[in-house]
Amino acid sequence: MTLSPRKPDAPALAKVVGLLVGRENTFPQPFIDTVNRKGAAKGISAEMAALGGTRELERPRYSVIVDRISHEVPYYRAHLKSASILGTVVVNDPFWWEADEKFFECTLARKLGVAVPRTVVLPNKSYISDISDQSLRNLQYPLDWDAIIAYVGLPAILKPNTGGGWKDVYRVDSRDDLIWAYDQSGALAPGHRPKTMILQEFIRWEDYVRCICIGRTHILPIRYDPTAPFQERYVIDRPVEGALRDRAVADAIKLTDALGYDMDTVEFAVRDGTLYAIDFLNPAPDFDSFSIKQDNFAWVLEKMSDLVIAYAMGEATPPWQREHRWWRHVR
Repeated sequence: MTLSPRKPDAPALAKVVGLLVGRENTFPQPFIDTVNRKGAAKGISAEMAALGGTRELERPRYSVIVDRISHEVPYYRAHLKSASILGTVVVNDPFWWEADEKFFECTLARKLGVAVPRTVVLPNKSYISDISDQSLRNLQYPLDWDAIIAYVGLPAILKPNTGGGWKDVYRVDSRDDLIWAYDQSGALAPGHRPKTMILQEFIRWEDYVRCICIGRTHILPIRYDPTAPFQERYVIDRPVEGALRDRAVADAIKLTDALGYDMDTVEFAVRDGTLYAIDFLNPAPDFDSFSIKQDNFAWVLEKMSDLVIAYAMGEATPPWQREHRWWRHVR
């Protein structure tokens, strides 16, 4: 099916759910169709959102916007922040998403009692041209690589503190490997800012579970193999059951509720019976039917459509609404 954004002069609807997406193809139209089918009797419709040239007090067209691409399109993020002040429910919170980082999440997980690999955040390898030696007077140099390795252990994983998609992720098996991979993070493409990297203990896992999380309460644990080709990573013929499922659900709820994410995925590597949260900064999770598989895709459509309809009807409130300081001044 071809997705067509609304024309700019289309008449305003009372309760419209807008969808912001990037290159994904299998989720958008089925999601829109599901919301339209389930929301019709309640006066709720869904469409591909159309945004452009936003005014600061422009009356929002959308009661709810599901955001799956603003991390790559900065204008969308600016629009969503403004729209939230004017009454649009945004999934996920654009303010927190912009601030969130993996190292913070590791600290949060430990405070919540959720196991995470030993992790160190590293100073940047390089800086923008305006940064001089005087700008770095508070920075310890050189780094004590031996102490860092002693804490994290080898092998280890070096990866960006923000971002996803397995980009710029390195397994390092020696001190030389680590220095080489760290040096790669300093190679700046034109127009890009330096990467901040974290070094993380490598968990030699015996099992691996990825949880699709919707609404902070609906958790679908699925066996997962991060070493397999992309379309084969979700393992659907070995369901997650028993105590493993219970622990994965409980820890995923702790993390998503603390972060306030209404759509997320949480990955756990299982070693010696302990679930280690490996990656849970996924506010635009994979919802493509060919990767998560058809039954899981159907579950996502049902839970996501229920969530946005409840928000559009005012039957639920986003977890982050009224928590930002400015809310007290505009409501």
